[in-house]
Amino acid sequence: MFDIGFSELMVIGIVALLVIGPERLPKVARTVGHLLGRAQRYVSDVKSDINREIQLDELKKLQTQVTDSARELENSVRSEYETARSAVEAPVQEVVGELAAVTQPTSPIPLTTDTPDKSTV
Repeated sequence: MFDIGFSELMVIGIVALLVIGPERLPKVARTVGHLLGRAQRYVSDVKSDINREIQLDELKKLQTQVTDSARELENSVRSEYETARSAVEAPVQEVVGELAAVTQPTSPIPLTTDTPDKSTV
């Protein structure tokens, strides 16, 4: 966090010893240690929150990309399905139409009574 060397720490310690005095120096050092610990935990919590937010944002972007890709794939499959369906239905409709034309009689067959009557024979 801070770039403080050993010699700088010695100067700070000597000044603190002279200003605070030897009786209160251990208590002050403990209090400063606790405060620095709290500050480090706070900074660590803030960093982890920021990292979580960044990851959440990246996940949302990834979800959007996957959703868009899935929609594009679905549209592509639908268009291919419709193309294949129309390619199959057109010949089937032609065959059904031709089959209907062949099975329906074009003119009725006349019934004739050309058969000899049994009483005349």
